[in-house]
Amino acid sequence: MLSSDMSARPASPSRNHRLADGRSVVIRPIRPEDEAAERAFLDGLCTATKQRRFMHLARSVDEGLLRYFTHVDSERHLAFVCEAGSAIVGDARCVANPDGRSCELGIVVADDWHHTGVAQLLMDALLNAARARGFERMQGIVLADNRDMLDFTRELGFETSLAPEGLGIVRIEKRL
Repeated sequence: MLSSDMSARPASPSRNHRLADGRSVVIRPIRPEDEAAERAFLDGLCTATKQRRFMHLARSVDEGLLRYFTHVDSERHLAFVCEAGSAIVGDARCVANPDGRSCELGIVVADDWHHTGVAQLLMDALLNAARARGFERMQGIVLADNRDMLDFTRELGFETSLAPEGLGIVRIEKRL
């Protein structure tokens, strides 16, 4: 297993895309040098978006989380960003569970970029990388009132179930 501070990158190259609204974006693996852009992206999310992504109110990003998000090992932690110009507007990642065969999903898109196709592009890249890495299942937890995420993941073939972690939480899972 690679150390979490190594900067190995997934084999997935950067890919240019044109969204339905005409804007151009790039989907690519995250890099250590993305720290400032990732901080700006995460700090720019509204409180509700942060709560839906992190399940608690994250007022600011600390250095440890920022480093964890940008220095991925590409073996246990896969991460992609969506860039528009020099700004990050979306982030999708998965981290291996202890069994090594499944991974936990996380995705967030900038508030001004919801419903543009960015989430779909990020998930396509992430699902393909997770399959190539050999993960068999992708899982996640979603707040039960996050209808957009639940609808989106159902469209991608994720199954839902009530999570034993607590009320108001739904577990999602997809076989890869």
